[in-house]
Amino acid sequence: MLPHALVRDVVTFPGSEGVAGITNMVRAGGVLKLAALAAAFLLALFFAFELLDINMEFNIGQMFARSAPQEPGPTKPPRRSCGLSKACPDGHFSFKMASGAASVVGPKICFEDNIVMSGVKNNVGRGINIALINGETGEVVKTAFFDMWAGDVNELINFLKTITDGTLVMMATFDDPASKLNEEARKMIAELGSSSVSTLGFRDNWIFVGGKGIKTKSPFEQHIKNNAETNKYEGWPEVLEMEGCIPKRQE
Repeated sequence: MLPHALVRDVVTFPGSEGVAGITNMVRAGGVLKLAALAAAFLLALFFAFELLDINMEFNIGQMFARSAPQEPGPTKPPRRSCGLSKACPDGHFSFKMASGAASVVGPKICFEDNIVMSGVKNNVGRGINIALINGETGEVVKTAFFDMWAGDVNELINFLKTITDGTLVMMATFDDPASKLNEEARKMIAELGSSSVSTLGFRDNWIFVGGKGIKTKSPFEQHIKNNAETNKYEGWPEVLEMEGCIPKRQE
């Protein structure tokens, strides 16, 4: 018989049933841990795909935003020479002009986008305003105005005599263009292509583009009579405006 003091140190081993129970407990704990790990992995995978999906949508959206065609904004119409309503074809000069308004606002002549005569340039006056243009190059040769109310018509006649063949002649009236205008001056202007100068009267409005050596009547001419019943201004008719394209003179 063993001593009583040694009884405490004797190790008793479980039987086969006890070992099986312990083994089953270990197995059950392992399965739970594995299940927990699998669940954590799947959850992490789910969040990763969610983030990836959001990022892909964002990037695709940005890509389409960059590649999508931009709606064109409203464009301004192209500016044309002298503000014409349509551009002139090649081989033509552009012009736009206006007569004076009563005795207040002087006439204006624009040629090839260049203001040749106007009140702002301080080179217009009462009577007939004239600009001479080189018919080949479009260069401004000379400008002048002649007072047909209190001036000398011979100054106008002498000026007209200096015009050379191939020169474009642009004329615009201001206030009174006709009180001193005699038959000699009218004839010389008619030879430049005018159809209306013969009937030009007191305070009529008239604009005209002709040329020295022209063989036909000019298509560029407007004339409105001074008529108390139809005048736009008291004592004067309305302003006349005209624009067009003049063929360049060929050598």
